[in-house]
Order: sequence, then C-alpha cells, then structure tokens
Amino acid sequence: MGKLFLNKKLTSFQIIIFAFAAVILIGALLLMLPISSNEHIVTPFDDTLFTAVSAVCVTGLVVKDTATYWSYFGQAVILILIQIGGLGVITVASLITMVAGKKISLMQRRTIQNSLSAPQIGGGIKLIRFVFKTSFFIEFIGILLLLPVFIRRFGAKGIWMAAFHSVSAFCNAGFDLMGDKSGLFSSLTMLGDDLYAMCVFSMLIIVGGIGFLTWSDIVTKKWRIRQYKLQSKVILATSFLLIVIPLVIFFFYDFSDMPFKERFCASLFQAVTPRTAGFNSVNFDTMSESGRVIIMILMMIGGSPGSTAGGMKTTTVAVLVLTSISVFKMRKDTNIFRRRIEESVVKNAATILSLYLFLSLTTALIMNMTENFSMHQCLFEAISAIGTVGLTLGITPELGMISRILLMFLMFVGRVGGLTIIYAAFSKQEVGDARYPVETMMVG
Repeated sequence: MGKLFLNKKLTSFQIIIFAFAAVILIGALLLMLPISSNEHIVTPFDDTLFTAVSAVCVTGLVVKDTATYWSYFGQAVILILIQIGGLGVITVASLITMVAGKKISLMQRRTIQNSLSAPQIGGGIKLIRFVFKTSFFIEFIGILLLLPVFIRRFGAKGIWMAAFHSVSAFCNAGFDLMGDKSGLFSSLTMLGDDLYAMCVFSMLIIVGGIGFLTWSDIVTKKWRIRQYKLQSKVILATSFLLIVIPLVIFFFYDFSDMPFKERFCASLFQAVTPRTAGFNSVNFDTMSESGRVIIMILMMIGGSPGSTAGGMKTTTVAVLVLTSISVFKMRKDTNIFRRRIEESVVKNAATILSLYLFLSLTTALIMNMTENFSMHQCLFEAISAIGTVGLTLGITPELGMISRILLMFLMFVGRVGGLTIIYAAFSKQEVGDARYPVETMMVG
C-alpha cells in the first residue's frame, strides 16, 4: 500500500481510489480460498468480489449468508475488510507507515486530508492517532456491552459474535452472523424486541456515523458547544433531527399496532440504521410504502463526513436545505450559526445530490428492465448500494450479473465519495483563468 503513496504521478484522489480497489481485490481472492467457506469449496469470483466490495465499502449487501456460508476464516477476512473500509484504507496505510518509523510526506498528508475529509493538511497525523484510539476503544466497549446478548443465546460462540457485530455496527457495515438461528439473511430480526440490544446497536451506529472530526471537537471542547467548529454543530443538529423525526413518524404510523416496547425498539432502530448501517430488526414487507420511502431518503442522506458511514452526508443535505431557505427569504448568502457558507460548498452539495440521484435512478431503471422486480424494489436496492447501507427487500441474492456490477459500482462510489471520483478523473486537466461574460437566465 505504501508504494501507492510513492507514485508522484498520481493525485491524492487517484491514490484513494486505487487503494480501495487494491484492498477489494485482495479480499475477493482470499474469500475464493476453500478455507473461507464452510463447505471448503472455491467460491466463484463474482460472489467473492461482490462480498469484498460490500465489506470494504461497509455496505452489507450480500449474495451469500455470512453466518452459514462463510467459515470462521472467511468471516475473519470479511471483518478485517470491514475494519479497513470503515477506518479508511489510507488511514490504515498511514498508520502502518508511522509504525514502521517512516516519515509522512506532504503528498501523503494531502491524501490523508482528502481521505478523512479534514479541513486542512496540518494535524493529519494527530487525527489518525485519534481515529485509531477512538475506534478501538468504542469497539471494545461495544463488545463488552454485546457479550451478554450473544452469550445468552449462542454460548461461547457469542464471544466471536459480539466482536463481529460490534465492529460491523461501529463501521456502519450491516454484516451479521444471525443466519444460523433466525434464518438466512434475517439480519437482527431475532433481537427486534430486545430493547437493550437495540439501544447498544443504535449507539454504535450513531457514534460511528457522526465522524471523527466531530468527536475530536467533543473530546477537546466537551460541553463548550459554542466553541465547536461549524461543521460539528451542523452535523450534531442534523443528525439529531434525522433520528427524532423518523422515529416519531414510525412510532405513530408504521408500528402503531405493536406493544409499546417492541414499537419503540422498531421505531428507534429503523430511524437509526438506514443512514448507512444496514441492519434491520423488522421485515420491511410489513412496512407501508411511505415508510419504505422514508427509509430510502435516510439511506440516500447517510452519515457525516470523516466517519465510517457513506451516503451523500448530513452536511450536504444541511447545506442544500439552508440554501433553499436563503432563496425563499431572498437572501444573498447561505448562513447558519452566525457563519456564512461559501458558494463553492453549495455547488459541491448540489453536484453530489445530482450525481447520487442520477446514478440511483439510472441503475434502478436498468435493473427494472433486466430483472423480474418492481421499480420500487430496484430503486430501494440502488439507493441502499450508493448509500452504502445494505438494507434490501430480499432481492440481492437473485440478481443477475449486470445488476451486481452496477451495485458494486454504486457501493464503491458511495464509500469513496462522488467528488473523489470526479476529482480523480478530471484533476489533471488544465483549467484556464479566463471568465466568460455574464448573461441572465431565468430558472424555476
């Protein structure tokens, strides 16, 4: 991985893409080994590639049930891929470079900055140390909290399951090992009425999806919220609203016929997990179409910048909403918390939204034309992929090769980032300083 850093001809965005692709390929080849499957057979490359892409891109869409098909070795490979993908390939490579005693060059620092969505190059090494310390600490706490849940149901095997699910939840991956007891591709439906388990999983998902830059603010400035960076304030406020509003809607509409405890568990978890976690505690077929549409919106939004989550990001949606409000009020600038948001940020947000909508709709249309599934099912699957969520209406294992390739591409774009793909493709093109004359054009 370090050799990628040394290639001066590559931009930092291209390095990020090639690094992710390299880890995916290695993971796919490891999963092909007979030792990776329970039946000790060579798994077809298209199946292992899909699994590796889903794991590294922390999505959770699977064509083979993780618990019943893969051996402990295969599950360990998947877990390592999830950990690398969640923390970021560049972050892991940088830590290895630091442990080896090698210096981090300016080019490497710029790559780290782009990988972690850091606002500046300086402080990248300190941030990497913070990322690893925070991640392993939270995952360890998650293991301890989940041990009673899984040991009670699975005995000694519950230790491995607690570790696997803690990492998978914190990295917002959505891979699970529940297929043995509750049926293939059942996710966490077996634990749907366990308030303690649902709260622990929700905590891990939220903590992983908020972002390391925000947690750095929280750790250093604690309750002095006014001193937080603007990005941290926006992330915390947006994340809070994106949990509370869907929770209330689900509680009083989709799950209103459940007993109070199960009703609250289902509402809370379905409000949290769509934003890239990928677990589900209820059968989505029992939800209303409007409820599934809300799930799709949450999947598209995703987590926050510099986190283990994917999607468009909470800040993107916040900027677009705030810009719309400023237009409604006929204000020239987009403002929040007594700060002005730069025009370039607004353009980036609009570009990301356009890209995600175009890719999701195009993929869903192609899937609908090539597969025997409804447009609603295909759109749900496409948004789940590009949001790196992993939720499904049960059609993933039955998809053909064309649909799988499209979903793998969407998962890759969703994890690496749409702008990273664009910058990697066009960053070397020369851009002139000349500006054309302005002419008025009406829109709307």
